[in-house]
This record gives sequence, C-alpha cells and structure tokens, in this order.
Amino acid sequence: MTGYGTASFDTGGTKYTVEIKSLNSKFLELSLRLPKMFTEKEFQLRTECSKQIERGKVNLTINVEQTGTAVKAAGIDTALLKHYYEQLKNVSAELGEQSGNLMQLALTLPEVVKYDEETISEEEWKVVEKTFNQALAAFTQFRKDEGDVLEKDIKYRIGIIQENLKAVEVEEPKRIPLIRERLNNFLAEAAGVEVIDHNRFEQELIYYIDKLDITEEKIRLKTHCDYFLETLKADDASGKKLGFITQEIGREINTIGSKANDAGIQKLVVGMKEELEKIKEQLLNVL
Repeated sequence: MTGYGTASFDTGGTKYTVEIKSLNSKFLELSLRLPKMFTEKEFQLRTECSKQIERGKVNLTINVEQTGTAVKAAGIDTALLKHYYEQLKNVSAELGEQSGNLMQLALTLPEVVKYDEETISEEEWKVVEKTFNQALAAFTQFRKDEGDVLEKDIKYRIGIIQENLKAVEVEEPKRIPLIRERLNNFLAEAAGVEVIDHNRFEQELIYYIDKLDITEEKIRLKTHCDYFLETLKADDASGKKLGFITQEIGREINTIGSKANDAGIQKLVVGMKEELEKIKEQLLNVL
C-alpha cells in the first residue's frame, strides 16, 4: 500500500526533516537514509517502524540542515602540518625537485584536516524523535485515508455483483420454458411430432434441466459475498484472506456462467466477472 508522511522542526539553528514514503509490497522492506550522527539510533528507528508498518517497500529519510550562522567547520592540526611540510621540503631539497606545491600536498596528508565528530545530544534526539513520530503518524493517516477509499470502492463493486445475482434470479425461471420449447421444436423438426414419446421426453428434460440447475451456486455466491463484506469490516481483515474469498466468489460465478445456457444470464455473469477482477486489483493494495 502506498503511503506518505513528513514532518519538520526548526530549532532556530538546525532544521530536522523526516520523510516516510512507501510502495506496495508483500513484505516489509525498510530502507533508511540517515546522517552519520544518527547511526546509533538506526535500530531504534527500524524497531518503531516495524511495530507500526505491517508491510510495504518503505523509505525513511532524515535530513539535517544548518539554518543558523554557526556552522561546524573543519580544523587544522598546525603542528602536524608543519611537521609534514618540513619533511616534504627536506625530501624535495635532497631530490632537487620543485617545492612550489608542498603546502597543498601537506594539507592532503592523513590527520592534518580534522572534522568535529558528528554526534547528537539527548536533547537534540528528543526533537528528532518527536519529529519522526509526527511523520509516522502522518504516514499512518495517509494509509488509513487511502484504505477508506479502497474499502468504499470494493464495497461498491461487491454491491454490483449482488445486484447482478438478483437479476440472475429474475432471469432464471424464464430458462426452463425456453429450453423445453427449443428441445421440443428440435425433435419435431428432426423426427416429426407424431413419433415423439412425450413421457420419455419429459424424463430426459428433467435430467437435462437438473444438470443446468444453479440454485446451489446462487446460494454459495450470496454467502461468499456476505462473508466478504463481514471480513472487510473486521479489525483483523487482511488482503490475503479477502483474496481467498474472491477466489470462491469467482468459482461460483464461473459455474453459473457455464450452466446458464442463457444469453441474458451470461451477460450478467460477464458483468460480475468484470467487477471481480477490479476487486482483485484493489486487494493488491490492501494490508
């Protein structure tokens, strides 16, 4: 399921920004992009994300921007720089080489330029942690809002399937007289009315119609649709469970279509299949 949440806080000298975004995935794939100062906090951030985010390809980014005039700068070890410079000058003199770039070369040698170790105080971490929680709350709300939209759309499409099922129940009683008439006309044209054994014809007709009966399929389809809606309302509803129910719904729709032997019912079945496919696509985004 897609999601997005961001939050920022400016202390007056430093601005912290936390951004969380995700794409759909079967599992939780968590990727963190953190400044070096937050390295020791990575496990804590991962743990909290795992508690609140069930699945998805999630990217968490924390940016630190210096907004004040006091900016951390690099320092130079003067004694070490002089030591390197003198050594380079002596070697150059011994070798008779030009010594014009010795200062630039000395500055690149190890430990000459030192950077203050990037650390974060407990007070600063509290600010960042609060900002992170705000971003996570916004991310969760974003997903919830998207879930509400998906739920509404899925309910609407299940409703269409149920309406088509009611239409099938209206059309079904018309099948038998039409089947009887069609078979009777076929026999009359093929063999003649006078040679038709009507008792035998009725026996075969009953057997044939029994093979086309869709009463059980209609009952099961209605039950599956009701169970789908009940599961959708449950707190522990999962996309995987709903996916299993759609498989059962699809099985009953296909059986009704294969037994229908009626153009009107077949048209309604095609409509149900179309809505079911759209439901399956939406379920790929459901947790």
